[in-house]
Formats: sequence, structure tokens, C-alpha cells
Amino acid sequence: MTETVATGTAVTVDTSKIAGALQRYRVLAWVTGLWLLLLTGEIIAKYGFDVHTPSWIAVVHGWVYFAYLLVTADLAVKVRWPVLRTVGTLIAGTIPLLSFFVEHVNAKKVKADFNL
Repeated sequence: MTETVATGTAVTVDTSKIAGALQRYRVLAWVTGLWLLLLTGEIIAKYGFDVHTPSWIAVVHGWVYFAYLLVTADLAVKVRWPVLRTVGTLIAGTIPLLSFFVEHVNAKKVKADFNL
């Protein structure tokens, strides 16, 4: 696919790389969102009801979120998202349920912009 940038120069965009980055982003957005929901439940059980919970849930979510940051940054670079959109997408992985909504909106936009 050829895209014209602001300088008037035509740039060839490899949509297969974008499609791969989008798929990785979508998977990690869902996995991050699910682990965040599990972590939220764990915190409510631990501090709200004094239930002994496994400490590894927070550790796993931390590593999954780190992977989410990497794949989101990769996609953002490939599709040239503005900084605010990138930062907003990165923050979405820290708010329960928001990553699902942001993933849907971002995937729809990227698919429309690059005919995927």
C-alpha cells in the first residue's frame, strides 16, 4: 500500500507487518484486561473480605502488562499514532474493562486506515 506523507512523498506501507502487530496488540489487550479483572477481584477479596489470596496474580499481571506495553508501542510506531493516542492506549491496560473498549476502537480504526 502506498501512502502520501505531509511532505508529499509517497511511502510504501507493509500491511502484513501492521496486520501482525495489530493481532499481537489485540491478543495482549484481551489478556491484560482479563488478568486485570482477576487482579481486581483478588484485591477486593484480600482487602475487602480478608481472604487469603495468591500473591502470584499481581506478578503475572505485571508481566502481561509489560508485554502489552511492548506490543502496543510496536503497533503505534508502525501505524504512526500520535503520542496522546499511544499514551492513552498504554494507560487503558491499567483501568478495569477499559482495555476491551480501547482495543475494539483501535482495531476498527487500524483496519479501516490500512484496509485490513
